[in-house]
Amino acid sequence: MANNKIKDKKQQFISQRRVARKLALIAIYQWQMTGNSYQDIYVGLQEDQALSKDIPKADMAFFQSLVQCVMQKKDEIDAQLNPFLDRKAEHLDQIERAVLRMAACELIHHPEAPYKVVVNEAVNLTKKFGADQAHKFINGVLDKLAGKLDKDKDS
Repeated sequence: MANNKIKDKKQQFISQRRVARKLALIAIYQWQMTGNSYQDIYVGLQEDQALSKDIPKADMAFFQSLVQCVMQKKDEIDAQLNPFLDRKAEHLDQIERAVLRMAACELIHHPEAPYKVVVNEAVNLTKKFGADQAHKFINGVLDKLAGKLDKDKDS
């Protein structure tokens, strides 16, 4: 019985993180398109009928961490991604750029998250929101970034 509670808690944690990533992607995309503040974007999510239903299901501290990380450290994140891109970050599709920035932020600033989980979640979000074959590009870039970050840890 205790084992089931642990499994339920773990599933709930995974689910809350997944929803937080989806909302963070939407918020980062909106920020890239509008330049609005975190506060304005968050209020917009709350006012959106469909998205506001996801807020209680999300790990909102994790959401805030991802969104504010991208907003505050965009240049650092882009510099980490650039060596693995086939074009400049500003020439990427907006969804691809938002996914890459969000996942890079998580890889860099949330070492507790297994890199395979971060990459898989990013790929799944890209399949849902991005262009047809964009998930392959996202997978390749994030795999290379994760490898570099892992090497950086060892040295």
